[in-house]
Amino acid sequence: MSAGWTPKAGPIRAWAVRLAILALVAGAGMGLYRIRSAQARAAYPNAPAKQAEFRVLVRCRGSVRARRSAGIYTPMVPNLRISWIAPPGSTVAAGDVILKFDSSTAEQQLMQQQAQLKSAQASLDQAVAQAQITAQQDESALADAKFTLETAGYTVQVQQLQYGDIAGKKAQQDLEVAQAKEKLQEASIALHEASNASHIASLTRQRDKLQADVDLSTSRIAQMVLKAPGDGLLLFNMNYAGVFTTADAKPYKVGDNVGSNMALGSIPDLNSLEMNVKLEEADRGRVVAGQDAFIRIDALPEASIAAKVSQVTALAEMTMEYPYNRSFRASAELVHPDPRLRPDMNGGLDVVVSRIPNAISIPSKAVFTRDGKPVVYIAERGRYRAAGVTIEARNPDEVAVTGVPAGASVALVDVAAEELKK
Repeated sequence: MSAGWTPKAGPIRAWAVRLAILALVAGAGMGLYRIRSAQARAAYPNAPAKQAEFRVLVRCRGSVRARRSAGIYTPMVPNLRISWIAPPGSTVAAGDVILKFDSSTAEQQLMQQQAQLKSAQASLDQAVAQAQITAQQDESALADAKFTLETAGYTVQVQQLQYGDIAGKKAQQDLEVAQAKEKLQEASIALHEASNASHIASLTRQRDKLQADVDLSTSRIAQMVLKAPGDGLLLFNMNYAGVFTTADAKPYKVGDNVGSNMALGSIPDLNSLEMNVKLEEADRGRVVAGQDAFIRIDALPEASIAAKVSQVTALAEMTMEYPYNRSFRASAELVHPDPRLRPDMNGGLDVVVSRIPNAISIPSKAVFTRDGKPVVYIAERGRYRAAGVTIEARNPDEVAVTGVPAGASVALVDVAAEELKK
């Protein structure tokens, strides 16, 4: 036995060890309970309460469209076939070549018409020259007839004076013959003039018709090169020729035949894009022209494009989509053009109908109902406290409330209901 040991020291030390072990176990259990409680509370999703200007919105959906758009039409030319086409969706400027038609047949026809026109012009020139020659011959023959008539008249006078009436009668007969020849020559001249004029007129009409054909063919060939009527985005229609259903339609391509004077596409002006939306009847009275708005495009989820409401229809319009119903329409112009936007892009429009300064806003899913009143669950020191709130304004995804301090974390689930499940 050692000098410092006593019979009572052993049990005391054993009890001290037991107490220490119990204390460690209790502390570990409490710590484990707190950790599990904290983990359970952390499992609830939270969101902060923000203090800023709250915009009361009217949310509607629609698509982008252009206020100004230039149509692309085929010329009044038969048998058109596309030989070259600009890439659809490209940006073009006014005057750029966007499409060409095959002009080989028209050019061959033009060459034939030009050859016929030259032949007709040569025939006309020959007829005119022959008419001039005939006219000169007739004038010479008429001059000879007049000279013969004058000579016969002078001879009559001389014969009557020198040889008496018998010789004068013979000269008188010669005079009558000369007069008849002069009249015959005058009639022949009139006949020649009428015949030549008719022949020249016929050849002139034939020449003019061929010239008109040449001009028409030249004009058609010039129209077989289509140029952009304005600046914008090049869009072509679908080709429905020779298909059984609209689903079989394909874009126009090289080699396709098209009709004359038909709509082939359009060029919307990208600087005139606006959002056209369907407005519900309940929201019609809250939206007026001039209100601020923000455009949300499905293909650009990160973008919020500033706009201004430009027009709201006074009467409801019938939609052409099934199920058929009537709704109001509204349009919003972009404050600044956005190069990313394209016509027919789907998206939404948030119209700012009013503003609440320095408002506390929380997600709509953070507000629950208890005893018929709205409540939220605020996270405080690791626990959730139910707090009644007053809703000042509501948007589809957020609400403005009073009763929640700025910066507080609110639960996005019904904590009371979740706790009852455990």
